[in-house]
This record gives sequence, C-alpha cells and structure tokens, in this order.
Amino acid sequence: EVQLVESGGGLVQTGGSLRLSCATSGFTFDDYGIGWYRQAPGKEREGVSCISNSDGTTYYVDSVKGRFTISSNNAKKTVYLQMNSLQPDDTAVYYCAALFSPGTIVGAQFLLDPFGMDYWGKGIQVTVSS
Repeated sequence: EVQLVESGGGLVQTGGSLRLSCATSGFTFDDYGIGWYRQAPGKEREGVSCISNSDGTTYYVDSVKGRFTISSNNAKKTVYLQMNSLQPDDTAVYYCAALFSPGTIVGAQFLLDPFGMDYWGKGIQVTVSS
C-alpha cells in the first residue's frame, strides 16, 4: 500500500520557521520525484517545491525561493521542506505528492500539473499569524 504521510505543520508567527516531513512507503522511492503543493482557502492548489530522488535536482516556485529548502533522505524514504521567514501568505494546507520520474525530474511538469501526480498525502495545515 502506497503511503505519503505529512508531519511538522502547525501555527507559527510571521518570520518563524517550520520543517515539514513526508514519510513514504509502498513504492520505489528512488524512481520518483517528490514535492509539495499547497492550497489556501478559496485558491487553487499550487506547486511549491520538488526534488528528484534520482539525481537530487530541486525546483521551487518563485514565491518561496531563498526561504524554503527541500531535501531528501533516501535511506529513510522521507522528503523534508524547511520553511524559513514564513509569511501569512504561506498559510495553507500543504500536501506531499509523488510523480514517477526515473533519472531526473522536470520542474514544470511537477509543479504546474497537480492532476498528473501519481500519489498524494492527506495534507497538513500550516498557519502563519501576523
């Protein structure tokens, strides 16, 4: 059974930090790109960042560049999203997603096509207070 389980969300003040984790099981981790989408109330789901577990290539949406860092621990089959300098606009439910991408990952394919993802987590709330 495929599982993507998010953790690490919560409430933080503006300028604070959180670290999200996505623990995975049930598929060949190294053959997948894994990343994060977010969805704020009344808005569409937005791709935030992704990483290739084959070659380590990473991508970020412009609004989080320089503030968020994605990383992967292949031994633990877990992907992390370190979020610094959080702003109220970062408030959303954050979803972990996986896309079959052996060899490398195409950032636009992952971040711009939520309907193309192979697997999703259930999501976790991140709230940034002003």
